[in-house]
Amino acid sequence: VKANANKKKFEKKIARVETRTYQAQLDEEINIDREEHGKKPFPPQNKEESKEIKVSTTDPESGYYVKDEREKLFAYSFHTASDSRGFILGSLVTGGNVHDSRMLDKLVTQVTDKVGKPSSVAVDAGYKTPHIAKFLMDQEIRPVMPYTRPRTKDGYLKKYEYVYDEYFDSYLCPEGQILPYRTTTRDGYKQYASNPLECTDCPLLERCTQSKNHTKMIHRHVWQDYIDEVDHLRHTELNKTLYAKRKETIERVFADAKEKHGMRWTTLRGLKKVSMQAMLTFAAMNLKKLANWTWRGPCPA
Repeated sequence: VKANANKKKFEKKIARVETRTYQAQLDEEINIDREEHGKKPFPPQNKEESKEIKVSTTDPESGYYVKDEREKLFAYSFHTASDSRGFILGSLVTGGNVHDSRMLDKLVTQVTDKVGKPSSVAVDAGYKTPHIAKFLMDQEIRPVMPYTRPRTKDGYLKKYEYVYDEYFDSYLCPEGQILPYRTTTRDGYKQYASNPLECTDCPLLERCTQSKNHTKMIHRHVWQDYIDEVDHLRHTELNKTLYAKRKETIERVFADAKEKHGMRWTTLRGLKKVSMQAMLTFAAMNLKKLANWTWRGPCPA
């Protein structure tokens, strides 16, 4: 939602990068994985990360939102959940520079506390991360996520063409070479590397890696098993049915809010006031839907 702020009036400031809510849990699992492979655990990291951000001089609580080269502006993000009938169950408002995936656990917790725990949650590709998949499954909530295309460059072998061997904790390349475990990084990714001596004369070398020393490196998140399970569930009829409802429910909610309720931009300034606008707008939308159903007769089964 576009903020009531001129995108050309801003100051550049150094801001502290907010620690992820699951960082302590991830650090613990990283060290457990390293110890299982005979590696030394990482010591606690006390260094605070910072980055340069653009802060609006008109509305400092909005966030600088960048979608592509054409769309750059100060905005607010409305992180919203609806049920299978399109009724809004909860919403959180943040600056436009907060990524969607950082808010899903808080939103699901809010809905669970105020309405009840959902049996399944359908989200778009922006939420398909190892942490979210793990969070939902740990809560015994069925994750419904879409297919995401491999991010490999054109002309190169895709990651799925390298087979993961769970028993030996290694990868097998299309030519049959084993890529054994090498290490686990601070970011939570396990590295698997090939033997450059065997790769030098490989017929697929040019499609495999750009490495100057002919080493193929594959990264696998410590919570990748949850993403793999999400991909398996994607092929079930239940997930296909639930995911198809997204365009009829939450996408319809956003479309109606922008087209019929003036939510393309806000005339208010400040996170508190914009949050009040979101709450009142969504409450009005729920009441309108309820009134329409009442006038038509019994609610749909």
